[in-house]
Order: sequence, then structure tokens, then C-alpha cells
Amino acid sequence: MRSDSVKNGIERTPHRALLYATGISPSAIKKPFIGVASSFSDIVPGHTTMRDIERFVERGVEAGGGYPFVFGIPSICDGIAMGHSGMKYSLPLRELIADSIESVANAHCFDGLVLITNCDKITPGMLMAAARLNIPSVVVTVGPMLSGRYSGRRLSYVRDSFEAVGRFKKGEIDEEELSHLEIEACPGTGSCQGLYTANTMACLTEVLGMSLPGSGSALAVSAKKRRIAYESGIRVVELVRNNICPRDIMTRSSFENAIKVDMALGGSTNTVLHLLAISKEAEVDLSLKDFDEIGRKVPHLVNLRPGGDYFMEDLEWAGGIPALLKSMQNVLSDCLTVSGKSILDIAKKATIYDQDVIRSWDNPYEREGGLAVLFGSLAPEGAIVKRSAVADSVKKFRGRARVFNQEEEAVKALFDKKIKPGEVIVIRYEGPRGGPGMREMLSPTATVVGMGLSNSVALITDGRFSGGTRGPCIGHICPEAAAGGPIGLLEDGDVIIIDIPDRKIDVEIPESEIKKRREKWQPLPTKVKTGYLARYAALVGPASEGASLKKNR
Repeated sequence: MRSDSVKNGIERTPHRALLYATGISPSAIKKPFIGVASSFSDIVPGHTTMRDIERFVERGVEAGGGYPFVFGIPSICDGIAMGHSGMKYSLPLRELIADSIESVANAHCFDGLVLITNCDKITPGMLMAAARLNIPSVVVTVGPMLSGRYSGRRLSYVRDSFEAVGRFKKGEIDEEELSHLEIEACPGTGSCQGLYTANTMACLTEVLGMSLPGSGSALAVSAKKRRIAYESGIRVVELVRNNICPRDIMTRSSFENAIKVDMALGGSTNTVLHLLAISKEAEVDLSLKDFDEIGRKVPHLVNLRPGGDYFMEDLEWAGGIPALLKSMQNVLSDCLTVSGKSILDIAKKATIYDQDVIRSWDNPYEREGGLAVLFGSLAPEGAIVKRSAVADSVKKFRGRARVFNQEEEAVKALFDKKIKPGEVIVIRYEGPRGGPGMREMLSPTATVVGMGLSNSVALITDGRFSGGTRGPCIGHICPEAAAGGPIGLLEDGDVIIIDIPDRKIDVEIPESEIKKRREKWQPLPTKVKTGYLARYAALVGPASEGASLKKNR
């Protein structure tokens, strides 16, 4: 066992002395050491019940014959960080999480890991660590929250808080209703109720094979989630004994399965960044072209919020990810999972309880997948759109640019009603390097929807979008403005052409004019000059490669 390095032999007497100081007994010291990485936090709603999940994981590890050691990992609530400088830290936190788990696990020579996570960047950060360390690991995602309730209808976080602000500014709802919505939209613990980044990543973690069947959609308030935590603790010890490691599970085929399910779900655009970053750590070759090729072949089978009207709880009651796998079993590869069962074994034994929530391959919501990768003169290295959340009438869009160099300027213009139908809002210098941190643009996109402009205005950015974004919003434009990308050369009035069906995004500027502008172009001064974000900006790679830190620079 790896842990023998810190507990066996005469020369490890001082090490054992410190281990005994933790309360471990001489009889237990011979057991496999299991690190339990917990991202518990009192300020992240999706993480507030992790102390309870920790208990059930610990019980499972003990029942399986291991000895658990809980250690802490930082977490950020993207919703609370949204719309201000705090969002600059969200994506960079992913790298800190992976580095933190690597540091603690290697310093203490853990034999295996249980990774307790839930919200947006924490789950991919933990998967990156698992792939990098390649020691037996199981991921436990804590699960989605219940829908809210107000005036006889169900509520979800994005539509009934962020978008409600735009509706209030438009005069569509009054202050009393807005107050009710902010109290009732998020009724308790869990990740936000739609198919936003946290829930999409939880589902894809299950498809990758790194969490137990049913984990992706099991509600945070459910006893089922406790049982999954307990069984995960048992299972990780079995993985240690059989030496089954993450790279045995996260193979090229399992990543392809994850992309297929992502397309069928219509998941968050952030999953492209995360799957690319995780695949790098797993030493699996993956690119934007893989997403595009798969997206053209896999239909959209599940239509949750923000694009649809179903919630994560509906997916759970319909049979969860195992039921979706059943609907897709003819196109999936048979891959190993941490449960010991293969993906197709899980699919065959599942039951679909609601065939509108989880549609059959022959009865999709749309014939193509939920995400699309666009290329063109404005994004030579690619851009991402959640096509399942875009109305058919604006999947082809032609408009004149309104250019802003940061998110706050665009939001102010929206609130001041200075954005007109037919325009394309351009928000640049918000990429991985230029932001730095590649902020999510939920505030402007939700304002566009709330003010009734989602079918008459487009928005493009070298930053990111929340999984809750809907409408013709194209993110991850690469190269970013700070790296000299074409988006940095745009001026007010330039004609931008978005063609989602044909996967194109172009700007109508003569080559001579582009050359003239490029000769005059100077990047904006660096926004952050000290601390972690300054180091991140110096080391981060492009969005088209997952916006992960470069290994040598």
C-alpha cells in the first residue's frame, strides 16, 4: 500500500507517533488509508450538508475495512460570486483544488480517495486531481436542490432570480413579487435546480464512471444520497484492494460517452472546458472537434431548464442518468465504472419512468445535440454555444456590434436601455488571461432575457456563460482579446454573422481593414498585477484547450 511509506518499519516510529496523536488505534493503522476530500462550506448552498455526507462516507470506509481521514478543500458559490470581481476566482479555483488534493494525498501517502463535491468548478477540479494522482478514487456529488414554490408554480434559481431582475427593470413584475422570488427560488441545500454547470458535471461524472449509479441526479435532501455516500466509502476500499485506478476508468471511450450524454442532456457550455482539462490530466487526447463531431450525431433527449421547463428533480423521478443511458445504449461504449459494473450493464438494468423527460433516440427534442462548436473569422480556434437554449428564429443572426471591454459596461448599457434589437453585444477582455479568470456572464445574459431581448439580441464574449444562460450567446471565443484574437479588433457597428446550424461565426471586415486595425492594436493593461490571479494569468492556456495551467512556462 502507498500508506506503508508513512507507517511501516522502525524508521517510521516518529510518523506513527503523530498518526496515533490523531486517535487512530494500533489495530487500525494496518488498514488502507483513505483520504476524504470534503469541500464543505457554510456559504455555498450546494455544500452546506457535506458534514452529513462525510459521516456516511466515513462509515462506509470503516465498513469496507479502510481508515478515513477527512481533509478540507475550498469552494466558491458561482451565484454569489457572479457579476462582480469575485467571479474572476471561480475558474482559477479549479486549478487550486486539483493542486490541493494532489498535495495532501501525496504528502500523506493515501491509498485511495473519496472526493465529496457538488458545485461548479469543484467537481472538475477533483476529477483533475483523481486523473493526475491515478490512485483509486470515488466521487460523491451531493446533488441538486428541490425546486422553489411561489403562487402555485415551481421556481428555479436562474429564471426566478437573475432573470427576474431584468423583468423588474422592464416593469413586468413589482418589488413585492421580486422579494417573494428571492426568498422562495432556492428553498434549501443542493446545487441549483436546472441543468447548469454543477448538475451537468455531476451527471457526466457518473457517465465517466467515477461515481456510483444514480449519484448525478439523487437529490441533496434524499436518504438515497446518504446511501450512495456510504456505498462509495465501501467501494473505494475495494478499488484499493483491486488496484483499479481513475485512468483505468477515464479512458478515451468513457470521455466519448460523457460527450454523447452531454449532448443528449443539452448541458452547460462549461463542460467543454472541464472535460478538456480532465482529459489532459488523464493523458487522453480530446479536442473541440470531438465535441462538434459528436454533437452533430447525438440528438437532444432531455430538455431541462434553462432551455426547457423540466427540473433536475424531474430527471431523478424519470430514472436519472441510468435511464438516459438506457435510451442511448446503442451508441455508448461499454466502459468500466467505480461501481464494478460496466456502463452498459447499468443501462440495461435501468427503467425509464417518464418518456417525455427522457426521450427515446427516435423521438428527440432536436436531431442534434445541445452544444455546438463554432469556427470562423471571429473565432479561428473555436467558440461554444448552448444551441438547445437558442430559439430557432435566432439560430442564424446578423447584427451590428456594440463593443464593451468588460461585463459591467454591458450590464449598465442594458439597464439604461441602450441596447437595441438587432445588435450583437460584444464583451471582451474577459478571457482566461484577459479577465483574468474567464468570468461567467450570467448577469448580462439573464438581463437580456428578463428585458425581453433574448430573441432579438445576440451576445458574444471571450469569457464564459453560466449553465443557466439561454438565447444566442456565444462564449469561449478563441483566441481571446488579450491574446490578440480578432474579437479584440472589433469596433461598434461591425457586422457580425452567427450561423449555429452551419457552425460559423464571422465578422464582415475587409482583410485590408483587419490588417490596418491589427497594426494599431494594443492590449489593455493587465487588470490584476498581484496575488494568485496574476500568477494564473501568466500561466493559463487558451479556452480551446480547457483553460488549464500550462505545465511549463
